[in-house]
Amino acid sequence: MQANNNGLLWQYRLVLASVALAFLVVGLGAFTRLVDAGLGCPDWPGCYGHLMWPETNAEKQAAAQLFPDSPVDTQKTWPEMVHRYFAGSLGLLIVAITIFAYRARKSGLDVPMKLPLALIALVTLQAAFGMWTVTLKLLPQVVTAHLLGGFCTLSLLWLLSLRIKYRFTDIKAYQNRGPIKLAFVLLSVVVAQIALGGWVSSNYAALACSDLPTCQGQWWPAVDFAKGFSLNNEIGPNYEGGILGIEARTAIHVAHRLGAIIVTVLSLAFVFRLLQNHFLGSALAFLAVLGFQVGLGLSNVFFALPLAIAVAHNIGGAVLLLVLISIIYKLYKNNQLNESRVV
Repeated sequence: MQANNNGLLWQYRLVLASVALAFLVVGLGAFTRLVDAGLGCPDWPGCYGHLMWPETNAEKQAAAQLFPDSPVDTQKTWPEMVHRYFAGSLGLLIVAITIFAYRARKSGLDVPMKLPLALIALVTLQAAFGMWTVTLKLLPQVVTAHLLGGFCTLSLLWLLSLRIKYRFTDIKAYQNRGPIKLAFVLLSVVVAQIALGGWVSSNYAALACSDLPTCQGQWWPAVDFAKGFSLNNEIGPNYEGGILGIEARTAIHVAHRLGAIIVTVLSLAFVFRLLQNHFLGSALAFLAVLGFQVGLGLSNVFFALPLAIAVAHNIGGAVLLLVLISIIYKLYKNNQLNESRVV
């Protein structure tokens, strides 16, 4: 039993390190988008044919000959390559987790195996999306899918850490059954809102409304939802800076605002249900993160999307998602314990 716990503990530490690295990758991805460095390197996986990026004058001149339509801008090359290298390191760490899990299983240790395999598949897909982000010149669908893939990778790593943690520690049991169905509804709404946030970012619609609570001085400005949410984008144009008109961008921004209202209202209902069922710690933790995230969202509008706050808003969305996943896992385990008592 002691050897089993030691093996789980080592895997748990490795997974936690991956979670921390995944947070960093999500933050770097947001930073890269916000400083318009998504096409800082016109090729993939290198940068102007270099493992890092062109630095000397000779290297920049050679790069200009290879890519005459993409002049070297070192302010954009380094964020892109730093993001790629950290993302690649995360992929290697996930491979290590999978190998560890496989060997542990062969040695008779009870460690999760399906999640590491799913993570291997996901990180491979993420690498493809990273390539398509460059080769398809920031096609909004690809950029948004790449963002969602990053959040999904982080979420699965966190879920894996929870599963391992509760293999060698007991979860606190509550007599009351938690609102698990409402939690899953809220999870789907939060994921949809994150996707909307990605769509706002990939279509450069964050500044379409510069006032609150109105937008462009109106309660309901001119919007074009059909164009704003059309998935028939033409492959070929450079989408850096966005190509949509103001009415389409306004529609995307307004949709994200409405989504934020829905998430907030549903979250408050969820917190109330948690308090009713005496999950005080979970309720307060979720409420604190929600309040912080809403504050960051409002600050993005009030202060015209400052870089630090915009990056923090992306990370805040990830934290909110992980806190919710933690609560769902706790509710699920608690409800299982209550069902076993009834039986």
